[in-house]
Amino acid sequence: MEAQRPRPYFSKLILKILRWLPVRLSLAALLSLVAVHALPAQTVTSAPAPPPGTNADSVPADNGDWVHQSLGQHAIQLGLLAGAGTGLGHSGGNQFGYAGGRGGIILSPEFLPGFLRGNFEWAADVLPMYVVFPPSGAVWGGSIRPVIWQWNFTSAKKFAPYVAAVGGIVFTTSNVPPGDTSQVNFTPGIAFGSNVFVKPHRAVFFESSIAHLSNASLGNRNPGYNVNFLFTVGYSWFKGGH
Repeated sequence: MEAQRPRPYFSKLILKILRWLPVRLSLAALLSLVAVHALPAQTVTSAPAPPPGTNADSVPADNGDWVHQSLGQHAIQLGLLAGAGTGLGHSGGNQFGYAGGRGGIILSPEFLPGFLRGNFEWAADVLPMYVVFPPSGAVWGGSIRPVIWQWNFTSAKKFAPYVAAVGGIVFTTSNVPPGDTSQVNFTPGIAFGSNVFVKPHRAVFFESSIAHLSNASLGNRNPGYNVNFLFTVGYSWFKGGH
């Protein structure tokens, strides 16, 4: 029997990050929400009245700061997305494609200083099309990502980078990876992206992520796809918030 090759150090490091990052970000999210309730209420400054004889409706409301007009606390995000990816290392030779929608709500006001300033958003993806391309041929399915714990960086005016811990489930019409595995797999990961606003409350977003896919021993075998790189493009509408 051929000896199993040792797993590269890079793959071990990625798996450790994927295992611990969601726990740490969830603690950070809870601490942020506690901090939100501990913050004193901010004084609301009313906008200056328009000059006498000027119709208030004719005064432009757009001050050019599209990030803060769109990403206020309690703002709702709705978007469409599509993406693709490939396996890395021992998972090389496998590709992925997916499409669907994203929804989210911003739960906190902005806090933290400088370039770290931002707010916390809980989002979720529904992907009715999720295709895995192992060497043996395409396997069709769907996916949900109910946990996208996202920190939006809001110090800029026209774009808002973000980092997120992601947890999802993939359902396929046959076993993935092929063999005595499972039709249900879990996909924890970490994502980095940015909302690029084209106007207030409208943004194109670009996102790259490192993800793991395995069945958590639901099948008799669990080889999984240890490290995968995914790239996503989408368009979002933001509504409400303050």
